[in-house]
Amino acid sequence: MTAPMKKSRQREAILQCVLSHHDHPTADTIYMEVRENFPNISLGTVYRNLSLLTKIGKIKKISCEDRTDRFDGLARPHSHFICDSCGCLLDLPYYPDASLYGQLNENFDGKITECSIVFRGVCKDCMSKS
Repeated sequence: MTAPMKKSRQREAILQCVLSHHDHPTADTIYMEVRENFPNISLGTVYRNLSLLTKIGKIKKISCEDRTDRFDGLARPHSHFICDSCGCLLDLPYYPDASLYGQLNENFDGKITECSIVFRGVCKDCMSKS
């Protein structure tokens, strides 16, 4: 059994920052926002805490094609949309359910426990600009 995690005001601020965003911020964005209240926080501290929060299931890390990681406060499985024009990353109301995993696991020698579904296209804002 692991020891309980020590409370940290910085970690809580990082978590609240991620939870307050719906645009899936990068670690740099989180760092800049958290620095307003914790001017001495390092980028390394932000990365370590984001890693820990991801590991314990409080947030999700989304690795994007441009090699940036974005962070999502909605930790339950859901889908995303990436705009090919502006690069925005949005939540989509499609939630894979247990039957999908069961169906896929029937014909797979391993065990699927999670999936990530990303749709691509052009977002509403970019469509209205053209």
